[in-house]
Amino acid sequence: MASKELFPYLPPPPKEIPSGVVPIKAEPGKGCDSVSERLMPNFNQMNRPRPGVKGKKIHLLTNYFRVCFQGGISQLYSYNVNILYENGDPVTGSNLIRKVIHKLWEIYSSELGEQVFASDGQQSLFTTSLLPQKKLDFTVVLDAATSKRCKTDGNLSGDGELSEGDQKRQKIISRFKTFRIQINFVSIIPFKTMPDGNHGVKSRNNEVLIALDTILQHSNAKRNCLLLRQSYFPNEMKNFMELTGGILGCRGFHSSFQSVQGGLYFNLDTSTTTLIQPGSLVNFLMANQNVETPFKIDWTKAKILKNLRIKLLHSDREHKITGLSNRTCKEEKFLLRSRGSNNQNDNGQTVELTVYEYFVRRCGIELGYSSNLPCINVGSQHKPQFIPVELCSLVPLQRFKKELSLHQRSLLVNNSSQKPIELMKHLNEELKANDYNTDPMLRACGISINKSYTEVEGRVLSPPQLRVGNKENLASRFSRWSFNGKKFADPKSIEFWAVVNFSSGHDIRAFCIEMAKLGAMRGMHIHPPSFVFEENAKHKKKPGSVRVDKMFEQMISKFRKDPPRFLLSFLPAKFSNLYGPWKKKCLMTFGIRNQCIAKNKVDETYLANVMLKINAKLGGLNSMLSAEVSKTIPLVSKVPTMILAMGVTHAPSSRSDLPSVAAVVGSRQWPMISYYRASTCIQPPKTETIHSLFRPVSDREDTGMIRELLMDFHASSGNRKPEQIIIFRQGLGESQFKHVFSEMEEIIKACKFLDETWSPKFTLIVAQRRHHTKLFQANSSDNIPPGTVVDTKICHPLYNNNFYICAHAARVGTSRPIHYFVLLDEIGFSSDTVQELVHCLCYVSQRCTSAIYEVAPIRYARLVSAQMLEIMKTEGPELPMLHKNVRDTMFFC
Repeated sequence: MASKELFPYLPPPPKEIPSGVVPIKAEPGKGCDSVSERLMPNFNQMNRPRPGVKGKKIHLLTNYFRVCFQGGISQLYSYNVNILYENGDPVTGSNLIRKVIHKLWEIYSSELGEQVFASDGQQSLFTTSLLPQKKLDFTVVLDAATSKRCKTDGNLSGDGELSEGDQKRQKIISRFKTFRIQINFVSIIPFKTMPDGNHGVKSRNNEVLIALDTILQHSNAKRNCLLLRQSYFPNEMKNFMELTGGILGCRGFHSSFQSVQGGLYFNLDTSTTTLIQPGSLVNFLMANQNVETPFKIDWTKAKILKNLRIKLLHSDREHKITGLSNRTCKEEKFLLRSRGSNNQNDNGQTVELTVYEYFVRRCGIELGYSSNLPCINVGSQHKPQFIPVELCSLVPLQRFKKELSLHQRSLLVNNSSQKPIELMKHLNEELKANDYNTDPMLRACGISINKSYTEVEGRVLSPPQLRVGNKENLASRFSRWSFNGKKFADPKSIEFWAVVNFSSGHDIRAFCIEMAKLGAMRGMHIHPPSFVFEENAKHKKKPGSVRVDKMFEQMISKFRKDPPRFLLSFLPAKFSNLYGPWKKKCLMTFGIRNQCIAKNKVDETYLANVMLKINAKLGGLNSMLSAEVSKTIPLVSKVPTMILAMGVTHAPSSRSDLPSVAAVVGSRQWPMISYYRASTCIQPPKTETIHSLFRPVSDREDTGMIRELLMDFHASSGNRKPEQIIIFRQGLGESQFKHVFSEMEEIIKACKFLDETWSPKFTLIVAQRRHHTKLFQANSSDNIPPGTVVDTKICHPLYNNNFYICAHAARVGTSRPIHYFVLLDEIGFSSDTVQELVHCLCYVSQRCTSAIYEVAPIRYARLVSAQMLEIMKTEGPELPMLHKNVRDTMFFC
């Protein structure tokens, strides 16, 4: 029986049965398929399947470093810390919290036992021994800022003192803030619950891991690094990458302790983030808006500055930007009282000055271009403090949280990627530079970190054989294949279609000729387009939705009630403001399959990839697994089996007005596993659990996403219901696995709603790509070969069947495997069969001629939700239903 600690989300036990009540015995298959009951056996360590044996063995290294315990204390002590301002408001900034706690330890070190500690910058505090009392209360006064007055002061709130001495002498004024600190004992964390690494992990103590990770955070905070969860970014020039637009990429590191099957290990990997370019605020805005002089800056687009921190060049004080002035520096006025009283009823004389006059005449600071520009407000809306822009400098290590452009993303990927040998060297250098073995907390715990990469045994699975046109089998080479001299497995023709041109940089006629030639080589018969629609030049500067509407008006006048079956549209740029309106109009209003082209110079490789997408969108199939045709996929080909993939895509933080998009794709035309259909819905922002899987609106009608896919499977698979359903769920961390349980309940309800007696078997697999496990060949500087799988030593200790697999050959940087967790397996896969199924599903993507790093249905779910989100970015937060003409197509390819 699973422990309560493992299942905090399970329902409570039933109440005692009243006397005189005889329980009804449950019939087999009825009322016994709750997700909790199905999952419990999966956590029984005795049921762990044997590791896989198929494939060629390979000797690997991984970025896990063994942790050794050598004496030291046997336990840590956990405390909860609340820090309050004088007025009782809680302190929330992690940097300030760390400064206050550090000051507390400086002042009261003797009272606190002169021991070492670690803080997470929030409310958790860990110590190596008990504090004197379980509840402690302290008061700390922190020197918040030291700054110079007169020539260097920029406080323009109207409360300044005006006297003859102001311009002749300087005063050093220290601002002090008082904080109240409450410390409460929480628990004792024993290290002996962590096993010896030589004997493997039998249990997982998250409290110990949290405490150890907090020690790492505390250590990196002392180095003045930018901290993002377990990643840290030192302020060093060598780590910065220019991304244009005033944005920098920043290289850093991820460090954490991992409890795995082989024991306790230290995981070190590289990490990247994006930063605002430090230095002159005006220079940043000029770079961000791509203008040459400060006078061309569009200040209506300067909202990006809000909440950024600046340092004043004339005082060295730091402030947070709250807004901009409505007028220029020469025009913005304020009242400066001649007496230093803050009393609003004071009748002392006041002087009205402009910001420019104050700084030039009263502070003796020369101002140049900023006199005719808006000022920066570092006060509040009701009590502003205005600073000329040329006196403002952005402080380093401030995150850029908005979405990067395609060009910026490309630069970030290219500049941050490292070959395996470079990455290993980089990690070795960091291990030496940041010697964790000298950290006082880790030393007190008796923890030392081995600096050698951990050896692990892997296996390389054989690639599946592919089937293309004319019943030819095709072998991949290093996870890639070519259609040269080959035809598509199921090519489709394009007869009644049109071209729409929103761009002036394309040779439409030449493109159509080349497309027809290449299509004929692939088995597609492509007629010349029925019409070519050119955008009217007078509409080019109008909003994207207006331009699309005008284009459809032009098209409707030609086609009237018979729209084309396919549209090829040329856009000026990928994801331009035309993309969302165009996709919405095609997919939701008219139900026309379409392909967008956003590249002026089209070469043969680009055109070949476009043809793959077009054929798939038209209902064709480019390639498939030979095992699909021969019906030899273990456990899948013999029994009607449906494959589902689910995921949620969230809008960027800069678009809080947009909902999240959930997508589910389901396989169709069993025994095939290469055809898929998609269903989408919107849900509240940042919500990870999918809510609309089962949505009954009456006793007989269900409008949920699962019903739609089940009905389609039934109709396309010879009126067979799936007896087995394999579910892939992406985007969840270990702490979020509980979301899958409620989703599983909804899927079971959707099945029962269609047929009460129907009880398909389920296999539930979670795919994680956001992890920091890297694998290297022990005897080569190349990337690990495609098909590499690892299911021992560095895998999770509690989930019975989990493994890493890298199906693709990385073209850039170092390969990153996907971590798969089999949370439920009623179908009965062995380690080998489930690994081979996952491996094969990486070869069925219709968008490319190579294996991809994740199973194709998960990639499709991600593509669907991303496309719907792009539509909402320009068309608003509502998402209309897909047109019936495209619902059962792979429009997302």
